[in-house]
Amino acid sequence: MVLKSAENSVGAWVFLSGVVLAVTIGIVTTFVLPWSKITQYSSPIYGILILLGLIVGFSINVSGKDAQTFLLTGAVLVVVSRFGMESVTGSLIGIGVGDAVASTFSALLTLFVPATIIVALKTVFSITRI
Repeated sequence: MVLKSAENSVGAWVFLSGVVLAVTIGIVTTFVLPWSKITQYSSPIYGILILLGLIVGFSINVSGKDAQTFLLTGAVLVVVSRFGMESVTGSLIGIGVGDAVASTFSALLTLFVPATIIVALKTVFSITRI
């Protein structure tokens, strides 16, 4: 019988739901909602993503090598998402997919940045603890 740790259960589920929500936001804001509704609801939607990112950062229990792995992958995701937003908009604009991809990357950034910052701060405080 395999025993699973319940330590990161909340963080993992919040993280998964945040990623699904970010991808859904990226697709819905481009193809479904009119521009007036996007501007009306963008603050609460991105506020929810920031809150989910903070919950992930505080609830996920990473230490040692796991913290390094999370921070490295989080930093890579943030950098790639940011550069991807800029490059994809210009290259895929003729197909009509560029806005959807840029919107999805923006939503993922909104989720990943708070989580990565919180884990980085937790790691720094754990290193400085004597």
